[in-house]
Amino acid sequence: MTTIKPFRAIRPHEKFVDQVAALPYDVYSRQEAREFVKDRPYSFLNIDRPETQFDPEHDMYAQDVYEKARDMIVAQMDKGIYIQDPQDCFYIYEQTMNGRIQTGLAAVSSIDDYLNGICKKHENTVSAKETDRIHHVSITSCQTGPIFLTYRKDETIQAMIESQKKHKPVYDFTSEDGVRQRVWVINDRQCVKNMEDAFKKVPNTYIADGHHRCASAVRVGCQRRQQYPDHTGQEEFNYFLCILFPDTQLEIMDYNRFVSDLNGLSFDEYMNKLSEVCTITPISQKQHPEHKKQVTMVTKEGWYKLDFNKVSVDETDVVARLDVSRLQQQVLGPILGINDPRTDPRISFIGGIRGLEELEKRVQESAQASVAFAMVPTDISELMDVADAGRLMPPKSTWFEPKLRSGLFIHPIEPEK
Repeated sequence: MTTIKPFRAIRPHEKFVDQVAALPYDVYSRQEAREFVKDRPYSFLNIDRPETQFDPEHDMYAQDVYEKARDMIVAQMDKGIYIQDPQDCFYIYEQTMNGRIQTGLAAVSSIDDYLNGICKKHENTVSAKETDRIHHVSITSCQTGPIFLTYRKDETIQAMIESQKKHKPVYDFTSEDGVRQRVWVINDRQCVKNMEDAFKKVPNTYIADGHHRCASAVRVGCQRRQQYPDHTGQEEFNYFLCILFPDTQLEIMDYNRFVSDLNGLSFDEYMNKLSEVCTITPISQKQHPEHKKQVTMVTKEGWYKLDFNKVSVDETDVVARLDVSRLQQQVLGPILGINDPRTDPRISFIGGIRGLEELEKRVQESAQASVAFAMVPTDISELMDVADAGRLMPPKSTWFEPKLRSGLFIHPIEPEK
């Protein structure tokens, strides 16, 4: 049984919403974030990446950086940039990108669902990234980045959401990247109860994006439980901010790989080793792979199709049969020496939203022989199968678009003891 509940969101005043809404903090480098917030004083990125308020040399993980985030939330509420709803609400959040609509429900989910495996994950977290968000949540006493959850479509929930969308939205604007953003508030008590009850019949939710934010929110919630031994379980720190989307509305884009060198091999040596594990076909121009078990590759010499048909894989293994696993286990590890893609500085990951041109650019601008791979996107069903099996995908297996905007919903939790 899934436990979600409404909450009293801190959210932008309608007059400022288009200035506040921002892409997630982790899509920017430190320099990119610093440049972006210039002349954007209300962008939520100022709060999500509070080191932008300090000199570039300042320790971005220092205590005063997180305190600055807390102070900015308070100051902007005092200015009326943000408001807080007077009662617990659910919020419908709709995004339209290139004509495709996805509609989710902003809510808070029980940290116990995460701890007990009802809310399922498909990738590991990196401790340094997790620690950063733990400090951010703990010191601000706010969860600021919604976790992107999905669930298998439920007709009752969909009918209630579509019914609420007949009303006028509280927000309706187009963000800088051309994505239309609309929000409705559900504050009718009976509607809220019906929605809460409907989700109790959903057996599982799945983290689509935001593993680090989720793990951090849960860690802080567990810390607060220790600080408040007489807690009832209903305190806000027992829940984490999320937006839940039905699986049928989501689109996963390709998540591609660039490797900065050929692991000491000449081009011919590399191609000879590669031919032992896949069939190589030169192609005249850039191209996405056409089907599963195929990857396209670009080098300084041109583009190639790689068909993984020479090495047998256990097709009943939900992880081994993924294209990202085939590439890792047959090419990146044994040939290119990328044994831990989470930590090896020679590999970088490029979201499909940037196109194949970005792969060509990386290869051509590289000072030495390098290679990039274009992948078939992972299916949402594959993500769920891996999570249901209690397994983990290789890192950077999924890239979701459009990205959820930060700053539209803030979930306050009780202050530290």
